[in-house]
Amino acid sequence: MNLNQQSKTAILFFAHSAQEEVKYKYLPKGEELFHTLTNSTLKSLVKTGLPYFHFSENQQIGATFGERFSNAIQAIFEKGFQKVITVGNDTPLLKSQHIVEAAEQLESRHVVLGPSLDGGFYLLGIHKTHFNREQFIDLPWQTSSIKKTILALVRSYNDTQVALLANLSDIDTREDVQRLFNFSSVLPQEIVQLFILILQEFVWITTRSFLIFRAKKYFIYFNKGSPSF
Repeated sequence: MNLNQQSKTAILFFAHSAQEEVKYKYLPKGEELFHTLTNSTLKSLVKTGLPYFHFSENQQIGATFGERFSNAIQAIFEKGFQKVITVGNDTPLLKSQHIVEAAEQLESRHVVLGPSLDGGFYLLGIHKTHFNREQFIDLPWQTSSIKKTILALVRSYNDTQVALLANLSDIDTREDVQRLFNFSSVLPQEIVQLFILILQEFVWITTRSFLIFRAKKYFIYFNKGSPSF
């Protein structure tokens, strides 16, 4: 990819601050985790050599997710770029190679999608010619059907070429952390250490809840025979 091609493509890093992220995703050590994930993602963005713009809650405009996301994409196009690649901060396995591949695919395709295992996506690359802000705003964002819906929308345009990247898992729940822990060998060490602390915390919470339940159960049992007056 030459510099002339690069100048037409920009990355939209659409991610809340760690403090804001934990309001929507409860995880022990959540703020520390998302702060680390943001820094890790930023390092990957720098490695691509592409220009990037970080839209946190302070730069996002709109009342709904659809409005904020669509407005952010539109803002990048208004800066003069012809292609935008969007990513977030909740996909630990996202590497600079995925973004570079998306940029390369956009040279011959109109849309590139990196699917998430939960039915969403961790990366969206799109040409300005195939982006309709009004239509994007009304899509069922943050649901398990968004991947299928967005693919159906862009494929409804004439002669649209779509490329799909590898499936990756993002982080919303403890189960996601547990699944991603299986990839510890390819994750940054600081993220792996946080995963261990998070999983240990969940074990402690589960054990403590069980012991409290058991204590209450036997307390009630031993008081069943209390004499009446």
